[in-house]
Order: sequence, then structure tokens, then C-alpha cells
Amino acid sequence: MEKLSFTMKPSTPATGTRARAIVGVVASGNLEVLLERNLPANICIIDIATAARGFAAVWEAVIEDFVTRRPAGGLHISINDGGARPDMVSLRLAQGVRLIEELEA
Repeated sequence: MEKLSFTMKPSTPATGTRARAIVGVVASGNLEVLLERNLPANICIIDIATAARGFAAVWEAVIEDFVTRRPAGGLHISINDGGARPDMVSLRLAQGVRLIEELEA
């Protein structure tokens, strides 16, 4: 198991009021993404636990693209990876941000 951590400075804070969101299921051989709104608006931390070793550069590229395209400020994101491809990681991150942008009831 490889553990990676990235601290990014997104240009846009996450909108909405949900405190947390989860998408995906790691037991399916894919990945799960937990997003928590608990950081300052100008920071995004992404912690990754992955079974696939040696892909730190790929993870960094996917994370940088995500932070550039999506409002991620203020989010602590935990990813548990079971070998998902980069396009699936991007999809799950986008789904998570969309979910956390919703207004909490």
C-alpha cells in the first residue's frame, strides 16, 4: 500500500454547505473518495492510499488538473484506491465536488 499526500492552493473555494460527501466504493475494485469541508478556503489537501505503487507522478497530474478545473478550496479529500484508472479518479472527484456543492438540509 502506497500513501501519497498533496497540498494544493486552488483558486476557487468549494461552494455549497454540505460538510462531507462520499462517492464510490473501494470494495468494488475501483475507488472511494471522501470529501470533508474543514480547511481554509485557499487550501485543498488530498490524501491517497493506493495498492498501485509507483504512480505518484500520474496521481499528481490528475490532482493538479482537478484543482485547476473544480472549486476545491477548503476541502480535505481522502482517496482509497483499488487500482482505478486516471479517468475514473477524475470522474469520482468531479462527482464528489458536485455532491458537496449541494445545500445541506
